[in-house]
Amino acid sequence: MGRFYLPPHVVIFVAVLAAIGAMLTILARPASGQETPPDVAPAPAAVLQAAVTAEPVERAPLRAPDPLVAPAPSPDPGAVILRPAGGSTIVVRSRPRGPVVARLDGRTEFGSPITLAVASQRGRWLGVVTTHLPNGRLGWVDPQESRVRTSTTRVRVVVDLSARRLVVRRGGEVVRRMTVAIGRASSPTPVGRFAVTDKLPGSRYGSYYGCCILALSAHQPNLPPGWTGGDRIAVHGTNDPSSIGGAVSAGCPRASAGDMRFLMRVVPLGAPVVVRA
Repeated sequence: MGRFYLPPHVVIFVAVLAAIGAMLTILARPASGQETPPDVAPAPAAVLQAAVTAEPVERAPLRAPDPLVAPAPSPDPGAVILRPAGGSTIVVRSRPRGPVVARLDGRTEFGSPITLAVASQRGRWLGVVTTHLPNGRLGWVDPQESRVRTSTTRVRVVVDLSARRLVVRRGGEVVRRMTVAIGRASSPTPVGRFAVTDKLPGSRYGSYYGCCILALSAHQPNLPPGWTGGDRIAVHGTNDPSSIGGAVSAGCPRASAGDMRFLMRVVPLGAPVVVRA
């Protein structure tokens, strides 16, 4: 057969079409390294639309993890003790702004420095434990009326009558336990909240007080018949060690000489004392 002849303008047109086709093929090919994996097909448009309009999933609130260590307890601030400042007088009233029940300046009736344990507060008024009021009643001091010095002690004394035991605590720590005698049935040891007022040698008042006396603000409302020793309660020693642990006294707790010397050394004036049944 003879050679097929195309006019020049047709050849040019075909070449242009071939070039355009090659360019389209190159542009449609994915970039290197970004080919779609053969096992993952593009998500249909309906699926993408459903993902956008779906309701959000409700999630449970996050809980804080339980602590591995319990928080440390607050430190014990201690009991507040008042003393007259610079030779001044402490005015004690029966209630805030009430009648005066005592004017304290210097020393107790037994010669110890005046100290008052603070047991309550109302505004600026301080409720204090004092021997000038019956058991269970507080006197009230206004620091704006009376010049006072304050200090604190973390030492407390607890007397458990049912166990016949006296416990000395420093903050939350028990530093000593001791067995004591307590009041007999006819003159029981009074219960309540008291304070240490005096630390005295027993020999000054008689051998039956043993080595030492830790006088308290407490009063004995049930004195034995014929008793002439006053109505103040004290923790003291004894010349009859066999009585310790019994209910035999006129109301005063009794302890051994060794325990009494410990109390005299460790328990300060003004320290709070709780006696419970």
